[in-house]
Amino acid sequence: MEAEVVVVTGDVPAGIDAVAARDKILLVGLTNDVSLRGLIPGELAKGFGFFQSKPSSAMSPVFVTPEALGARWQDGKLHGTLCVDLNGQPLGRADAGVDMTFDFGALIAHAAKTRDLGAGTIIGSGTVSNRDADGGPGKPIAEGGLGYSCLAEVRTVETIQQGEPKTPFMQKGDTVRIWMDDERHHSIFGAIEQQVA
Repeated sequence: MEAEVVVVTGDVPAGIDAVAARDKILLVGLTNDVSLRGLIPGELAKGFGFFQSKPSSAMSPVFVTPEALGARWQDGKLHGTLCVDLNGQPLGRADAGVDMTFDFGALIAHAAKTRDLGAGTIIGSGTVSNRDADGGPGKPIAEGGLGYSCLAEVRTVETIQQGEPKTPFMQKGDTVRIWMDDERHHSIFGAIEQQVA
């Protein structure tokens, strides 16, 4: 599981610059960008890239316009706490806009460098993640950090710090819930709720 912010564009001409690309964003929502991690190494070894290891991603039930987000939408980024619960326990509470390396305008411009993008194109942010206060990798919520939005990230941090991953990937019966609330604790996009079957 990998919680991300996504945008839906209108028609985008090839070669657009990053600032102009921001004006092509029509809707903002959330996604669970699912990866079947056990299949990835074999697929990459064939040199053909990801296909079977990337099944359908889940989208939030509600998408909203950037204008409706008010101050949460700044400089092509969605700001606010992206909440991720794994099996009913808090896994992540990272701010979606704080450490986003490339804003959505830059991501759209990169995707449109050599081709037009048709209306309805979906662009994902990548994993929502925040650095720790000391500048290092994030910490689990239980240790006073903001947690994680992706199990592969948790496992990478564990490998760096402890020499091997400790957290398992999701297994049959595990559940994930992904959402973002507004200032009044009302859901902005609805919630993505999934169980591994």
